Amino acid sequence: MTDLTFSLSSTRFDEDYRPRSDTRTTTNFANLARGENREQNLRKTLGMIDSRFNELAHWDNENGDRYSIELDIVSVCVAIEGGGDVSGEAMPLIEVLRTTVVDRRSGERTHGIVGNNFSSYVRDYDFSVLLPACSGSTSGDCPPDDFGVLHGNLFKAFLRSDTYAENFPKPPVICLSVSTSKTYQRTENRHPVLGVEYRQSEYSQTDAYFAKMGLSVRFFLPPNGVAPLAFYHLGDLLGEYSDLELAATIGTMETFQKIYRPEIYNANSAAGVSYQPSLANPDFSPIPIVYDREERSRLAMEQGRFAEEHFITPHRTALEEWSKDVTVNQLDPQGEQS
Repeated sequence: MTDLTFSLSSTRFDEDYRPRSDTRTTTNFANLARGENREQNLRKTLGMIDSRFNELAHWDNENGDRYSIELDIVSVCVAIEGGGDVSGEAMPLIEVLRTTVVDRRSGERTHGIVGNNFSSYVRDYDFSVLLPACSGSTSGDCPPDDFGVLHGNLFKAFLRSDTYAENFPKPPVICLSVSTSKTYQRTENRHPVLGVEYRQSEYSQTDAYFAKMGLSVRFFLPPNGVAPLAFYHLGDLLGEYSDLELAATIGTMETFQKIYRPEIYNANSAAGVSYQPSLANPDFSPIPIVYDREERSRLAMEQGRFAEEHFITPHRTALEEWSKDVTVNQLDPQGEQS
């Protein structure tokens, strides 16, 4: 029988951050922390996060500087034990962010949401290696029916592990850019921090992939923002998290999206009633932070191949048997049988 054991480590993302030798080099915050502009990049990014958070958390915050956000990069490894083709060696699996809200007035520190950014070796394999390979094939469906199933089961197993329960009291929320291939319609539903809700024309491939991780998606345009953000979550997004927790996620991830996709998130006009985002939009304000999108795409392929060589291929039999057993048992991410 194959068993998985998860472990995690944490690295502070601040002005002194330097990517560890074992970190995922495609991680967007690692990209910002390399090169001759690293210190300036980090300082400006952190300043933008604090400014946006204070704008959202405006109550009892007359000067707009009451709070600051601390960020920790949480790196998750998995060890596979049992079966004939596994060694028990821990392999890197995913990286997420955890926010902490620091009240400068009272000194109180409040843990925020874990998740936010999401990067994954197996997802890099699925999208940068497996999907292009099947797209070039003339036989079979693409993507295959089981596309994303292993990744989804690994993620669900981590969420119901003792390691997750011992470190995080609430389910994760992952906040990403909206899809450029879909159209979004504004609704009348509004939240004081998340903002106005949008609904999309149909599921994107990313939405379907995250659904296999057990995550639903909702889209909100935060106050004074210009484009909706996609919030992938478990349970009740509006009821389970405090306004400060949600504001910390928005402040962090909207800032990163302004850097990664300024054509969408730093556009000079806000999304209307009907909205389709575009990276070809010429009407935007560049962010004075150096970020190399081409390098990220190239490294995603390299790390997808790393996952294939060191994780997928050598442990294929054990992983397939384990994943099939998990799927048959139909366990949801919080460990309850459905």
